[in-house]
Amino acid sequence: MSTSTRSSTCPLSQFSACEISDALIKLGSPNGGHIPDVHMLSPTSQVKICAPAYTVQMVLTSDKSAPKLSSHFVDTATPGSVVVVDAPPQAKNAVWGGLMTAGAQARGAVAVVISGRCRDLAEHRAADFPVFARGHSTVGQSPFVRPSGVNVTLTIHPKDAGDGPDAFAPVTVTPGDWIVADEDGVVCVPLDMVDKVVELAKKGQDIDAKCMADIKAGKGIQASFKEHRGK
Repeated sequence: MSTSTRSSTCPLSQFSACEISDALIKLGSPNGGHIPDVHMLSPTSQVKICAPAYTVQMVLTSDKSAPKLSSHFVDTATPGSVVVVDAPPQAKNAVWGGLMTAGAQARGAVAVVISGRCRDLAEHRAADFPVFARGHSTVGQSPFVRPSGVNVTLTIHPKDAGDGPDAFAPVTVTPGDWIVADEDGVVCVPLDMVDKVVELAKKGQDIDAKCMADIKAGKGIQASFKEHRGK
């Protein structure tokens, strides 16, 4: 498989999603910025995304109190952004389809990340458009859910996380936060933490390279970790 990167000049693009999560954990993030249960469904080749978030909040159509949008949310997507959609967890319908991919590409958006489901997988793959989602469905958005807000702060909860001190913490995505996504998953980096994340991710990358060289030479994982990681 080929590997492609769709990003700006942001220094986060030189790191994998895993390396960035490791850095965020060291900085005190309870979840490493990881948006759980979301996987790459398109394209079929390896790809890495690094771009700012354009956020979309979906609500159930039964929610009459939530605001209504005057424009389709894809039509207001910003060039160079990742569209991040948060759908109600009980919804089993898709909130993104082939026509939305075509619209997003026309607007210059580089990918979509969905805390929810998509459909029209063949169309996304034929368009070579990156789609990360929790799953897919044959039924569309209507009459199940509707968009209620764009460029709003999202709080994305893990699927079936439960409660209590051991529950995986939800991820907050603020418009403009950096989204890094690859075949391992999706990570959100708060805008004000980019420099610190880059610094720690670079150190971690260098340490792992030394560990890998020693392990391949037969030194063993425990001895390599102790020498280079200090544990």
